Amino acid sequence: MSVQSPSAVVMIRPNRFHPNPQTAGDNRFQSTPDMSPEEIATQAQAEFDAAVATLRQAGVMVHVFQDESTETPDSIFPNNWFSTHSGGYVAIYPMFAENRRKERRADVIELLKQDYRVQEVIDFSGFEQDYMSLEGTGAMVIDHIGRVVFVARSHRADPVLLERFCTRFGYEPVVFDAFDAVGAPVYHTNVLMAIGTSVALVGLDMVPDDERRQTIVDRLTETGREVIALDEAQIAGFAGNAIELETETGLILVLSAKALSVLTAEQIKRLEQKVRLVPLELTTIESAGGSARCMIAGIHLAHR
Repeated sequence: MSVQSPSAVVMIRPNRFHPNPQTAGDNRFQSTPDMSPEEIATQAQAEFDAAVATLRQAGVMVHVFQDESTETPDSIFPNNWFSTHSGGYVAIYPMFAENRRKERRADVIELLKQDYRVQEVIDFSGFEQDYMSLEGTGAMVIDHIGRVVFVARSHRADPVLLERFCTRFGYEPVVFDAFDAVGAPVYHTNVLMAIGTSVALVGLDMVPDDERRQTIVDRLTETGREVIALDEAQIAGFAGNAIELETETGLILVLSAKALSVLTAEQIKRLEQKVRLVPLELTTIESAGGSARCMIAGIHLAHR
């Protein structure tokens, strides 16, 4: 079993998907499709279903839950409200947008307890009452091998909560600033970087501090990884929002078709020496400001 990359995942099939107005203020990756709300929701479901089929065909165990709510436009992105960790631990997170707090669901946690070895569930969600948020593996990109958590500063990654998480789960935080071309902070770290077993994709140009940029590279390469630098246009194309998964036939890197299209031939060649690329057509889903990584909540737990 890969330490970094899970072989089973949780995905939430959306009900009334649409770009969330409550997150548009700081998520500059969002856009507005030229379709009716009904068409947007229907197309997102079709993209989701095709993505699940592709992952299952690739050999990934996918646990699908259907969203029934009309008040959770971002429910398709469950990696923000919970994460799982080796040793049998599950974390539940406080969310920044009020309507995103409704995405948390007990049946997902019960499935994990039923099918996997869960020793303890640590629930940080009560900190929402104090206007604190830490949006899971969106705000934190975790190196499970080096025991490091990479975090781009934003109000979706409260520093006090980050320290509590790292202390509780035994990770070292590496915190840095990251900005786009107009000086806006990157809202989630996982649009900026993706960490696999032996390769990492990072939007290094968006980290202005030379020392912090070098620290990121050093911490990734000290575990033997090759670092592939992405430019800002590639980050805007969601090339950093990828996730490595494990299958019986080897490691795969799941990313969107758009993300694949913005990578150079040389970058693709370097990636294919490490992983098999599995692109998903997510054009409508990406209008909400997230892509393949955001849709997939990895299960780092042992089967019962």
